[in-house]
Amino acid sequence: MPDSASDLLVARRRKLEALRARGGVVFPNDFVPDRTTGEARTRFGDLSAERLADAKETVRLAGRIVGMRDFGKAAFLHLQDRSGRLQVYVKREELGEEGFAVYRHCDVGDVVGVEGELFRTRTGELTVLARCFRILTKSLRPLPEKWHGLADTEIRYRQRYLDLIANPQAVEVFRKRAAIMQKIRDYFAARDFIEVETPMMQLAAGGAAARPFVTHHNALDLDLYLRIAPELYLKRLVVGGFERVFELSRVFRNEGVSTQHNPEFTLLEFYMAYADYHRLMEITEELFCELARDAAGGLRLPWGKHEIDLTPPWKRITLRQAVRSHAGARDADLASEASLRAFAAGRGLALDKSWGAGKILLELFEAFAEDKLVSPTFVLGYPVEVSPLARRNPDDPEITDRFELYIAGREMANAFSELNDPDDQRRRFEAQARAKAAGDEEAQEMDEDFVLALEHAMPPTAGEGVGVDRLVMMLTNQSSIRDVILFPLLRPPA
Repeated sequence: MPDSASDLLVARRRKLEALRARGGVVFPNDFVPDRTTGEARTRFGDLSAERLADAKETVRLAGRIVGMRDFGKAAFLHLQDRSGRLQVYVKREELGEEGFAVYRHCDVGDVVGVEGELFRTRTGELTVLARCFRILTKSLRPLPEKWHGLADTEIRYRQRYLDLIANPQAVEVFRKRAAIMQKIRDYFAARDFIEVETPMMQLAAGGAAARPFVTHHNALDLDLYLRIAPELYLKRLVVGGFERVFELSRVFRNEGVSTQHNPEFTLLEFYMAYADYHRLMEITEELFCELARDAAGGLRLPWGKHEIDLTPPWKRITLRQAVRSHAGARDADLASEASLRAFAAGRGLALDKSWGAGKILLELFEAFAEDKLVSPTFVLGYPVEVSPLARRNPDDPEITDRFELYIAGREMANAFSELNDPDDQRRRFEAQARAKAAGDEEAQEMDEDFVLALEHAMPPTAGEGVGVDRLVMMLTNQSSIRDVILFPLLRPPA
């Protein structure tokens, strides 16, 4: 018996060669199943052994062998397809010498086709008595030793196909993700939003504070940026008359890799003319609650060590209130740039000389407050300095009509009433350009074409971005973003 990994590979290769020696097509593509294992269970799962025997129901199934108990002249196999698993019984006297010889070349991991009648074993398990057995694809490598509960995260993320074979719970997460994406589309389509696609390669990286990836177009000899957000193009569409628009987009940010960040991720952005950020708070509550009811069965759901209650209305606080509550700041500490700088330095924050009061306030919030916001919380009152695309608040021009949503200490959404004054937008871009020249790699660039679009009049508009991966994490109770992205970016193996 083979007792090492190399021996197992050699043994499987020999079985493949033996199949070739028998003649015929070794990797056939002419077997068509007539149903899935799940459909077989749904239709026949309630029938008694007697009724199955009388009905003599024949099924044709295809899938991967994920379990095998061999008794010499007979064997029980577990066949897995996209809908689940079903037991198969192979027996020499039923398959004949030729058919049983084909089975003898089978291993766990092979993809096979079977045809036969359904019956119940003495233990009552619904089973296919195979009259026909074909190997459709020979697996030349065995499944991992612990395939029936693959726990090695390195293998799970690098070889996701093994994770999906071995872990039904992983399959369920990605099925739920697909359903969540569809529900998002249905939600916005029902409210007269149109789904669009905007460029992934852009002349100017805008719409977020992030460092972009750079690529090069050879034919035009032109450097381009992979988009960090679709925002500026979506707002161009609002100018063009698409008053309600959304995109589920892949975006790219040249940042670190962690359980909370992947450089390539999915972002929902939507824009609504003749609405403000207060209206978006209502939409956000409604959308998240609908998704939770569908995906998690209710508005109270576990997420890691927390239990999240999404029952609206959600808490609303200002950035200043959060810093006062969680960083221990007094009103006098927040009164000016000098006092903020002194307070932040006293709390151990490393400060850049170019930062103004708004940036220092945000740094204090991120360092001391955001991880304390467990229940759904809208944080308001973001300074203009850190909100270059948001409308100024009419009562306090130093802050903007903007919110960020935090749940379990994670930023889930960012939204604001959009700045549609082209002159103010130009000044903001110019300030960002100065910050970039001073070394801020996440500052936005001047986008002349976007300013030109605003000069053609964008209606009063509110827009929002929602991190879909984190939303799926919450709705499926996953602690790492890598568990909700099929193929996360990983450092190459040593």
